[in-house]
Amino acid sequence: MFKVTPNPPPTDLASPYESPDSKKFHEAAERALDHYLGPTNADLMATPYTPNTLYMASPEADTESLLADASETLGSATVMLHNHVAMVEGTHRKTLQGIAQVVMLAELAVNRVLDKLVPTE
Repeated sequence: MFKVTPNPPPTDLASPYESPDSKKFHEAAERALDHYLGPTNADLMATPYTPNTLYMASPEADTESLLADASETLGSATVMLHNHVAMVEGTHRKTLQGIAQVVMLAELAVNRVLDKLVPTE
């Protein structure tokens, strides 16, 4: 049997490149993506993240002091919420009362831990 067209050249079936031009195109696309999406030298040389210490608890603070401060803060939050509840009507009042109750329960839990840590007797 006579074939009119010659056999195509053998190609690697695993290769994504159909021709040398497609390989050049792929390399150019990779360079462009790396240029626009890759990390910059400034990103690579950046200093490590340091947290803002303005409102950070002191690492030297002892557990008793931290718990006492947390208890006082939660107590203050409860008072502020109850003062605000007195000025609000309707469903917003119920929502604020629920939040005040959750804060109060957290205050009770902190006080319980504080009592177990530092007995008052």
